[in-house]
Amino acid sequence: MNVNWHGVLPAATTQFNDDQSLNLPATMKHLDAMIEAGIHGLIMLGTVGENCSLEYHEKIELLKATVNHVNGRIPVLTGVAEYTTALACRFAADAEAAGVDGLMVLPAMVYNSDARETVAHFRAVAAASDLPIMIYNNPVSYKVDIKPETFAEMADEPKFVAIKESSEDVRRITDIKNVCGDRYLLFSGVDDLVLESIMLGAIGWVSGLVNAFPAENRLLWDLAMEGNYEAAVKVYRWYTPLLHLDTHPKLVQYIKLAVQECGLGTELTRAPRLPIIGEERDKVLKIIRDGIRTRPVPQNV
Repeated sequence: MNVNWHGVLPAATTQFNDDQSLNLPATMKHLDAMIEAGIHGLIMLGTVGENCSLEYHEKIELLKATVNHVNGRIPVLTGVAEYTTALACRFAADAEAAGVDGLMVLPAMVYNSDARETVAHFRAVAAASDLPIMIYNNPVSYKVDIKPETFAEMADEPKFVAIKESSEDVRRITDIKNVCGDRYLLFSGVDDLVLESIMLGAIGWVSGLVNAFPAENRLLWDLAMEGNYEAAVKVYRWYTPLLHLDTHPKLVQYIKLAVQECGLGTELTRAPRLPIIGEERDKVLKIIRDGIRTRPVPQNV
């Protein structure tokens, strides 16, 4: 399948009201801020979008609102993170009906499937809709590691078009290339490994901190794509303390706090996630505020 997925794709936040109900207008406003900064696509209902904290009907409501609001300006993908293969298949079909352009599919939640079970899960989801699929490999968070050899095994399914590689082992980019060649579009899924991943062959970046720093995110991407690595490294070194927030178990709270500090939304999350407090909050706020204070602008790179 031919898709035009590349560049910076936010794993977008889902905004909530004070009572934890969906705040669709605020979510759309936040998406507009990132679109205006030049992002290349959107991934709704990823980890940062609190997929597993939303009711099923809320997920579909959010997707319909996003597709209608974006109106074809950029591709819209959705995360598929369900507890069973059957429910993942149902959601894939319903997401297609909602109008999304593609799926970012995770292994089944909670159960740590082996390679045979993992492949069966992905193939079943692929059969449930006509949409292209980005396979999300994140063994750090979800305990299922999809090895390069497994990607080679799945290469006969044309709907599998891309990989979001989040193993936190940048060597995987080269290993996948060596085993699978150019069969898949490779996306970096770890914010603080993105420049290394680009240099090794990633053509896209599924980012969390772009939610708070969309212009700087795009700046780093553009410099890397131009091969201007001297300038890109300067931006990367500024950005890295912020990007480290993406690899913490509380990445959702940290990223949403950064979004709030940058005036692009609120830090509200759904329980069991609670706002960070005390010394932890002070530490994260210092990182965010130092980043805001010293943020680069193109003419100073």
